[in-house]
Order: sequence, then structure tokens, then C-alpha cells
Amino acid sequence: GGAGYIGSHITYELCDQGYKVKVLDDLSSGFIENIDKRSDFIHDSMTNSKVLSLILKDVDCVIHLAALKAAGESMSNPIKYSQKNLINSVELINSCIDNHVKNFIFSSSAAVYGFPNYLPIDEQHPLNPINYYGFTKLAIENQLLWYHNLKGLNIGCLRYFNASGYDIQGRIKMKESNPQNLLPIVMEVASLDRDKIVVFGNDYNTPDGTCLRDYIHVNDLAKAHVEAIKYLSKNNKIITNLATGEYHSVLDVINKAQDITGKEINYSISDRREGDPDKLYSSSNNILGYKNKYSSLDTIIESMWNIYK
Repeated sequence: GGAGYIGSHITYELCDQGYKVKVLDDLSSGFIENIDKRSDFIHDSMTNSKVLSLILKDVDCVIHLAALKAAGESMSNPIKYSQKNLINSVELINSCIDNHVKNFIFSSSAAVYGFPNYLPIDEQHPLNPINYYGFTKLAIENQLLWYHNLKGLNIGCLRYFNASGYDIQGRIKMKESNPQNLLPIVMEVASLDRDKIVVFGNDYNTPDGTCLRDYIHVNDLAKAHVEAIKYLSKNNKIITNLATGEYHSVLDVINKAQDITGKEINYSISDRREGDPDKLYSSSNNILGYKNKYSSLDTIIESMWNIYK
């Protein structure tokens, strides 16, 4: 998944820090233009077991980012998600075991928590996903925990909150196709690629009635993955949130985007979506020790507008 939105940023961060990187991607949703030329790109699918075995022969750590991620679609098409997110992932993990890969870092999600029992959400929060996408992430976390115990695989389960922004140095220029998340949709409205944004509900128990979310810049997220590799060289397991502990409402995002872009962001209010909690944000603790340098809302939106404008 190294040609995807998050994967391409992680690849640049790894290469910047001197790692030798192989990228395996079938380009079903990623872009070859986003791949760091310093990496070794293999255009193939992780379902190709022969290619996978060849690639894994001399790999110290696998970072697994290849998955479907639309929560709504996972509810209407669970079979598709079971194949891509469950079956393919288990086969990848099995291949890692067969080829003696020592470390496995998994792109997980805050969706494993479901509706918050308390805020901020820490890693001890009960795990109760409310959509099939979240279930697939939790199922693979559990698979990794079993293989950690049974096979000695060092594992990192990194639970993303809202990854956003674009490379601060402007090296990654291809925009997400068919985005599902708030910020890229706002950018599409600002750049006239979309007429308006639909805000799902303005009657939540929040200061302005719209949902509150925790946004982390993708460069900070990428840095966290490198820190996770270093962590696993001294420890054998990490399960942690990747977030900031801060939060912004949907209208905060729209208003800030209008200020930064100088464009009007047309929006309409619709009914609530099923499964959207009023507030969802993490604790600010992070045991990996990195600092979120770029995760202010201003920096996130500015880095995105540099691409979308």
C-alpha cells in the first residue's frame, strides 16, 4: 500500500531517514507518481504469493497499509471487505511468518473503539466496533496478537484517528480519488471540483452542533511509523493511538478552510448519519515519543490547499 495516500508519505519518511524501502502496490487506489524514487517499487498484488515470498526474503519489517477504508461501504458490501481486509491480510501475515519476517506494523483505526464510553479515548478503552470496517481492523489486531504469542512476531498496531494534510515539502501531488473524509471533500469544494459539502447533522451535543474529531497531519503519522520500527527493535509489541488529543468540529474545519483558501465553502445540513458519535478524540499521550509538529488545523489545511489549488 505504499502508493496510497498514507503509504506514500511513510515511504518518503523512511527514505529520508535512510531506510531501504520496498513498495508493493497494485495501484488500485494509489498513484505511481506519489512513490519516492529512492524506494524499490514492485507493481503487483499482495495476493500474488510467489511475488510476496520473493519480496519478503530479506525484509526486517512489513508495514501493512493495503485495505479498504470506507465505513459506510463496509456495511453495504461486507463480502468485499472480508476479502480485502481480512483474508488478504491473514495471508500476508502467514507469508511473513513463512519468510521469517521479524516485525509487522499494522495500519489500524480508531474505528476499533466504536462509540466512546469516555473521552479522551486511550488504549485501554473497550473495543466495540460499530461498523464492519472497524471489525476487520480489530480482527487483524487479534490475529497479530495470537501470532505474537504463538510465533514470536513483533507487532505494532497503530490506531489512526483522522489522518489529514499533505507532505510539507510538497513532494506528493496526486490527490485521493473518490475521497470519503471531510477535509479532502472541503478541498474539492474550494477548488471547484465539487459543488458543495453535505454536513450530516448540526444537532449534536457539541458547541456548534457538529461532530468533533481529532486530526493528525500525515507527516506526523509517517514519523510515528518510523518511531514504531525503532520501538520494535527494543520491544516486542506496541498498540497505540496515533492522534493529537485536540479536536475540531465540522464547522471549524469549513470556516478555517474558507479563511485559508479565500474561497467560499458551500455546504448544506442533512440528517445525521448512523454511527457518528458526537465527539471522538484521543488522549495526547504517546509512548513512541515523537512530537506532532504539523498537526495544527492551519498547517493541515495549508498543506492540502498547496496541492488542491
